[in-house]
Amino acid sequence: MTNSRGERNRQFPSKISTTSFVKLYILHLLKERSYYGNEIIEEIKSRLNNKWEPSPGMVYPLLRELEEEGYVSGWWEEPDKRSIRRYRLTDNGYKHYQIILLQYESSFVDSLAIVKNVLNDIYGMKL
Repeated sequence: MTNSRGERNRQFPSKISTTSFVKLYILHLLKERSYYGNEIIEEIKSRLNNKWEPSPGMVYPLLRELEEEGYVSGWWEEPDKRSIRRYRLTDNGYKHYQIILLQYESSFVDSLAIVKNVLNDIYGMKL
């Protein structure tokens, strides 16, 4: 596969980093309602049919980063205990989500085509 400059893309099978994927998914979920960190992990795991889940070591730093960038706002459910921090998408976060959603779409389509071709060619699975 070549990119727009005619250079080979050596990243396989997806051109999207795991961190970027999880960031997109976090923003996608927060578009629907507020969540706290462990809920986000469990929701992503559930939506991916328990085939994969992001680690807390990835989700929590991303939530802090998104909050610092003004894309999400967070609050403590019980401020005295500071045990559960919920997050919601801000207006700027929604705008950012729309931008990266469009940026990553072709990469997901390309990744799907690669996987389908491998399953067909190597494993004989017609999808």
